[in-house]
Amino acid sequence: MTQTPIVIDDTRAWLERAVIGLNLCPFAKSVHVKGQVHYAVSLATTPDALFQDLVKELNDLVALDSKARDTTLLIAPHCLQDFLDFNDFLAEADQALVDLDLDGVLQIASLHPRYQFAGTADDDITNCTNRSPYPTLHLLREDSIDRAVAAFPNPESIFEVNMQTMERLGTVGWDALKVGASAVDAPGVASSDNGTHKI
Repeated sequence: MTQTPIVIDDTRAWLERAVIGLNLCPFAKSVHVKGQVHYAVSLATTPDALFQDLVKELNDLVALDSKARDTTLLIAPHCLQDFLDFNDFLAEADQALVDLDLDGVLQIASLHPRYQFAGTADDDITNCTNRSPYPTLHLLREDSIDRAVAAFPNPESIFEVNMQTMERLGTVGWDALKVGASAVDAPGVASSDNGTHKI
């Protein structure tokens, strides 16, 4: 079972080097600098266990003031390694928002080591805009998104600019960022532990 601190360190490095470093998300730097990004590692090994962790993190996020926690990265290093399975899980995740009366309050974005946009090949460099070290659910506040979009000129251009950034960077440039998973199975962490560890 992977070590939680390593999983968080890998995810933070990816956020700093790729998401912020390449400006893939112009809104990420401010919440990162203010310490408003919450990293939660789910030790779930099944979709059902991950769903329970997701519900908890959604409730925890909405219960806190945005100045204390603006957004949450729920990282699942032991679950849904197959991207298609992960993609299927997103329907359940979105249903959780509806069931919790949080639809329109929070939204869930998806990030995955094997993320693949429709119509692209697996090795298309543009897929890397959404490739994180581990399967990750990004829980965001709708209000924060609205404020960020309002403050950013031409937000609709972000996707296109990101595609151009990745094409200029290329596979060699992406690999040089060293933003993959480095966590290894470690003794002392029970594989049956489906709890959520936080930092």
